[in-house]
Amino acid sequence: MSTTGLVAAQLMNKSASLLNDTAKEVYTYEAQLPYFQMALDELQEAFELNNIPVTMKTTSPPIDVDIGETEINPIEGVAPNYPSDLIEIEQLWERLQGSTDPYIPLTKRNYLPHYLADQPVNSLVFWVWEDQKIKFIGATTDREVKLDYIKAIFPDTDDVNENTVIGIINARSFLQYRTAGLCAEFIMENPTRAGNLNNNAVLAGERSMGISIKGKQGVVKRRRPFRAAFKLTGNTW
Repeated sequence: MSTTGLVAAQLMNKSASLLNDTAKEVYTYEAQLPYFQMALDELQEAFELNNIPVTMKTTSPPIDVDIGETEINPIEGVAPNYPSDLIEIEQLWERLQGSTDPYIPLTKRNYLPHYLADQPVNSLVFWVWEDQKIKFIGATTDREVKLDYIKAIFPDTDDVNENTVIGIINARSFLQYRTAGLCAEFIMENPTRAGNLNNNAVLAGERSMGISIKGKQGVVKRRRPFRAAFKLTGNTW
């Protein structure tokens, strides 16, 4: 499996081994999960602190916008919904729902044109971003919409489980060591073991930062050390 196809279970398997529990009799996925989520939060904060990109460009699956519908809502709202990992929209495309027609681009406007209000139009044509919603005038045909957008690489950690794909390059070692360190500190309550594991997490994090920063060509910027991202046992920052 590729580095971007790793699932959380693979990382928690290694974390359990670091705690001498390869069979996961004590350090089950359920037991480790809150600490894995914390480690993932720390990694995201460290990436952001060091100006490492935590977003990527992608295209959404088709979103059905039926006749007369005028909004695509956040995932918490009524359907249709845009992806939960959306950061910024780059382009919208539409075609007749269920067809093999080529997608045609929608035009972004600051305001929907008033001259089309209450006029029958068979396609969406224009869109605006308003109140955290994608809004249209509405079409007289069922439409199919795709979004080219910038998404967050890191998932919402509250929703992470053992089957979640962790699409992060060069972060495997940090997440394994830091998850094990947190478990040793708060489940095992063994400060010596926790300190050793957390020190390994620091080294792994610094390697990850170094690899990421090395790939940023032509950027001269002093970075903060990775250890500033979290508090190790017995130390402060």
